[in-house]
Amino acid sequence: MDLYVIRHAQSSNNTLVDQTYRVCDPDLTDLGWRQADLLARHLASEAMRSLILSPSATAPRRHNGHGALFDHLYCSPMRRALQTAAPLGKALGLVPEVWADIHEQGGVWLDHGAGVGTVGYPGITRRALLEEFPGYRVSDAITEEGWWVQGQEEEQEASVRAARVAAGLRDRWHHDERIAFVTHGAFSMLLFRALLGQPPDSEVCYHMDNTGVSLLRFRPNRTVSVRYMNRLDHLPAELIS
Repeated sequence: MDLYVIRHAQSSNNTLVDQTYRVCDPDLTDLGWRQADLLARHLASEAMRSLILSPSATAPRRHNGHGALFDHLYCSPMRRALQTAAPLGKALGLVPEVWADIHEQGGVWLDHGAGVGTVGYPGITRRALLEEFPGYRVSDAITEEGWWVQGQEEEQEASVRAARVAAGLRDRWHHDERIAFVTHGAFSMLLFRALLGQPPDSEVCYHMDNTGVSLLRFRPNRTVSVRYMNRLDHLPAELIS
């Protein structure tokens, strides 16, 4: 099994110098939409090459770290991930599947300062999600009340969630499939630690730029091969953020 971990494109929060202007569930910026479009074109062209070299499920797949023929495209329920997944799904001919557990560390929250403090928000509702992103497959975790039910998630709680996602992936270890996650920077780091057998509080950090792509290959002997991290082949230097 191959797991492609993709950080969402640039959101409005990513551009802030003053965090008091932060919003709880930001949209992509114009630059972010350009990043997502270029990523989609890049992955689609790689997928076509993979189809030519591996036209059937029984044909050998390349092992040089290239090729992006996906069987599943999962995304976080946060707007920046939902929006990033839209051009990917269209270009690759896949229906994005919303997986609540791969959301960003912290959840949906805002710090309103003295007198109010941190307030949690429900996130996008099921109806709103399906209206804005028709055709997406939505898990039962996203309801008409939203999907987030607490304030600000602590890192330890997010680490437990990442371990749960890692365990779910290990259950599919021997499946001959390629999975893409459109997720987030901090969560990606926690997931990598969980998959690579590192403690949740490891001093090893994994940086992901907007639309950076990492590939982990699950080998038959139950080891994980890190094929590459944070690849940005699809972006010119001026669009890297």
